[in-house]
Amino acid sequence: MRGFEFSKYKPSQIPKGGFEDLLKLFLELLNYTAGDAGEALAWMNELDKQYNITNNEYGMGNFIDDLKQKGYLTEDNEKGNFNITAKTEQSIRESALEEIFGKLKKSGKGNHRSPQSGQGDEKNAERREFEFGDSSDQINMTQSIHNAQVNHGIGDFMMTERDLEVEEMDYKTLTSTVLMIDISHSMILYGEDRITPAKKVAMALAELIRTKYPKDTLDIVVFGNDAWPITLKDLPYLQVGPYHTNTYAGLELATDLLRRRKTHNKQIFMITDGKPTCLKEGTKYYKNSIGLDRKVVNKTLNMAAQCKRLKIPVTTFMIAKDPYLQQFVRKFTETNGGKAFYSSLNGLGEYIFEDYIRNRRKTVR
Repeated sequence: MRGFEFSKYKPSQIPKGGFEDLLKLFLELLNYTAGDAGEALAWMNELDKQYNITNNEYGMGNFIDDLKQKGYLTEDNEKGNFNITAKTEQSIRESALEEIFGKLKKSGKGNHRSPQSGQGDEKNAERREFEFGDSSDQINMTQSIHNAQVNHGIGDFMMTERDLEVEEMDYKTLTSTVLMIDISHSMILYGEDRITPAKKVAMALAELIRTKYPKDTLDIVVFGNDAWPITLKDLPYLQVGPYHTNTYAGLELATDLLRRRKTHNKQIFMITDGKPTCLKEGTKYYKNSIGLDRKVVNKTLNMAAQCKRLKIPVTTFMIAKDPYLQQFVRKFTETNGGKAFYSSLNGLGEYIFEDYIRNRRKTVR
């Protein structure tokens, strides 16, 4: 009879002492503690008791001293609290970028091309015959001479238009993106932490744009009962609140931010569990968490249509599996003319990166 055999869980890649290994663990834990250095260090002490992540030569005291000396940590002597520094915040972003972009390089997530216009050029691996209107700098001279030799021989060398071969080029665009993150209470309900992966993706995307596409812009909007913009510096400390989900307010703010951007290409990425439950009417809130409230849904769909009129596509990254919520997301996407991905938390980063990078490119013929 076939069955399952259970054994004691033995976590892999547990640090065995040394500053660099412990730093990786510390940065990872800061994502879960919303930037609370003291809590992250307390967790590390517990891990040390259970898994011996330090050794006789290098203990937690040494690690804390090194964090302070290397500029990752400051200590409030009066209160005895530890606080992370700007260097630590950047290291968290770099770590998130390395984690997500590394996975993307190993395995792409499919084809989500958007035809965009723009400036700049980057050669790709594709080649084709010369066509009228092609730029001369696209001609691959080495391959073209080879073609002429094969077609006409070496003794009476000549080159015709049919011998010319050109390299395809990816023309890049300048893109303004607003990343919307749902921070309603449902993002941590049902025993599933959805906010930490969302934070990681936001930090990684910000670091990617800062380092690789510095002319692009990224604004980050969080939405609960209300919506408000946050800065890059705020991201490590982001937490969910006792909020409902005012998707309308998030889209309204995102649209206002994009109106101020002078770039031609604009887009919204929205990470949510897919269920709008709140509207603000004057100074009061209209809330209904039971099912899908028609009043809330219709106003949210109207906002999706307004984004379409402004030529702002919304790509929704849906991280809940309820069929009726997915049905709403499909209706929302149809109204806006955007895209939707029904992603697991593990694959969220790769999907967003793949879509962002592809939206910046256009193969020019």
